[in-house]
Amino acid sequence: MKFRPTRSSQRAANGCSGFTLAESLAALAFLAVVIPVAVYAVQVANLAGVVAERKVIAAQVADRVLNELVVTGRWNTSGRGTEQEGRYSFEWRSESVSWERATLRQASVIVTYKVQGKEYEIRTTTILDSAQIQP
Repeated sequence: MKFRPTRSSQRAANGCSGFTLAESLAALAFLAVVIPVAVYAVQVANLAGVVAERKVIAAQVADRVLNELVVTGRWNTSGRGTEQEGRYSFEWRSESVSWERATLRQASVIVTYKVQGKEYEIRTTTILDSAQIQP
């Protein structure tokens, strides 16, 4: 039993296979739209990862500075400083404000850090009873 060749196999036999100009241009136009969107998505994901990494380190710095201020008794005054953590530098400032009752104080440490030229901040706070803690 013999089968007749299909139209596409006849084109291949004649050397007329491949994409048309319209198909090629459509594919290039599609890539011209998809590639910049994909690159932008990778940049956004990278920024989010770097910010998250630095935020974790900044939280550790804030916690360490706040604990040090409480232990040394300097939590009741405002202060500033810079902490170096690995290759990153974090600036911090402390503040103390009254909280609900007269003897309670809210002590905070605010740590700022920069990622790709934009500044971010994290705050750590605790409540202390100034009547029980002697500086």
